[in-house]
Amino acid sequence: MKMLRAIIRPEMADHVADALLEAGYPSMTRMEVYGRGKQMGLQVGSTFYDELPKHMILMVVHDEDVDTVADIIMQNAFTGDDGNYGDGRIFVSPVLKAYTVSTQSSTL
Repeated sequence: MKMLRAIIRPEMADHVADALLEAGYPSMTRMEVYGRGKQMGLQVGSTFYDELPKHMILMVVHDEDVDTVADIIMQNAFTGDDGNYGDGRIFVSPVLKAYTVSTQSSTL
């Protein structure tokens, strides 16, 4: 199993969530986060925004589904004809163990 952490533009979060649901991946955790990437924030006129609002989607999927889920996220979080800085990033990491609280058992 792998965990995908996708950090995307807030205005694309519903679009991504709907696409994942339609493709058969309904389980996720979504949260509002703030941060900055390579651009180190954003300057609009004389105002500098050090950290920008983003949405983070957390999902645990089978190893063989990682590329499919990542592709769905990338296709649906992509903005403009060539994409734009700040469209997002997806991180993939191994999940060593998971527990279900209600049954108090390991699920992997």
